[in-house]
Amino acid sequence: MLLDEVLRQAQDLGFFGPGEIRRHREHAGAFVALVRQVLGQEDPERFLDLGTGGGLPGLVLAEALPGTPGTLLDSQHRRTTFLEQAVAELGWADRIAVVNARAEDAARDPAHRGRYSLVVARSFAAPAVTAECAVGFLSPGARLIVSEPPGDATAPGTNAPSPSRWDPAGLAQLGFDPPDAIVTSQSGATIATLTLRLAAADRWPRRSGIPSKRPLW
Repeated sequence: MLLDEVLRQAQDLGFFGPGEIRRHREHAGAFVALVRQVLGQEDPERFLDLGTGGGLPGLVLAEALPGTPGTLLDSQHRRTTFLEQAVAELGWADRIAVVNARAEDAARDPAHRGRYSLVVARSFAAPAVTAECAVGFLSPGARLIVSEPPGDATAPGTNAPSPSRWDPAGLAQLGFDPPDAIVTSQSGATIATLTLRLAAADRWPRRSGIPSKRPLW
């Protein structure tokens, strides 16, 4: 089975929005290209797609990094059941795992705690929630790369991340350095990159549902 067929099936099941598969694929491809740009010549040792939904951008990232193991994480059973079958049919089951769990719970599982050098997120949640849910998966020095809305991602007149979206004090609580400059591709994909300075403290993330109910900023 080809990846485009998988994405078409995922769209038919309502796992991501309408529009041409080509456009969804192009946006995810641009996201992946920006990830590669940020990483330079080094591929991540292991990646996780946070709230993968229909497999974007995780499946496209898996295709682009054929030697890299990864995990597709989602809390919705229908999505992960579909993705398990899709990963098997794509021939990637030996290196791409599919996990059905809340991020707050999976991040406390020793199989995932601090195990990833890269976490990606596209349309997962608000920045504070995304950062808190991601931090437990990352090893020290690892990166969180988040898809951003181009219109309000930067401070006016700059390419610096908007502090209203990525509050430096809130990020510091989690152990993240201030985010790098926002990067935008020619096709319009936009990302923010955060680096984890220290291993996540035991208290992060808070128990399931609390990050969204009481965000840090």
